[in-house]
Amino acid sequence: MFEHTSRYYKLDTATLSTPEGRHLSYKRRRFLPQAETLSRVLEVRVKEGDRLDTLAANLLGDPEQYWQICDANNAMNPFELTTEIGRTLYIAQTQF
Repeated sequence: MFEHTSRYYKLDTATLSTPEGRHLSYKRRRFLPQAETLSRVLEVRVKEGDRLDTLAANLLGDPEQYWQICDANNAMNPFELTTEIGRTLYIAQTQF
């Protein structure tokens, strides 16, 4: 259902049966890890024009891994991470 690099890959799959007899599969809820429990490997400062996808591409090798930067910084909203110039962002060891 998801690539091994997806944040949803390791989640259990559940099935909901409707009154009409349909069976709907879905992934269970993902709980965010506490950033303090992740192994930090790098710190970077946000610069003018930084975007989370380009940071992920440059630092993690894949722009779709932006969610790992979010997890390492306890961010529910990815856009908040690059709005403050000079903010320190933590990069954690890859989670897959």
